[in-house]
Amino acid sequence: MSVARFEHVTEKQYEADAAAYPVRLSLQEIPLPCRATAGSAGYDFVCPVDVEIPPDTRLTVPTGIRAEMDPAYVLVLCPRSSLGRRFGLRLSNTLGIVDSDYAHADNEGHILLMLEHSSRTGVHIKAGERICQGIFLPYGTAEEETVTAERRGGYGSTGR
Repeated sequence: MSVARFEHVTEKQYEADAAAYPVRLSLQEIPLPCRATAGSAGYDFVCPVDVEIPPDTRLTVPTGIRAEMDPAYVLVLCPRSSLGRRFGLRLSNTLGIVDSDYAHADNEGHILLMLEHSSRTGVHIKAGERICQGIFLPYGTAEEETVTAERRGGYGSTGR
């Protein structure tokens, strides 16, 4: 059962969000997230930029990707376990939650990753390496639900 579709953001959005990274894949070179095996729950995201993360530093990494999904689903992002095991790499917000209406945010729903790590040395991730995985999960709402607000902003906008 298909519940979502991955797409690239526009060239303009990608260039704006990736401007701080001199070494990066072109938008056309970024593969859409995919599962490694038929039994994989997670869709692997590729890091499109060369990233050097010094100890005790947080960086925001653009993916060049957006996700259109069924409104009853959420995309949960997790770092790849091998990067966590080897380098203590993690998402700064522990799990990334991409809501179904995020695809229509002002930033085109561009999925950005906030990364940090706990090793004593810097971590280098090359453009083209798999960096995280996303899993689509269904969710429910409480019967008292009366939310009518619509998303306008992008990353972290609902907390303002």
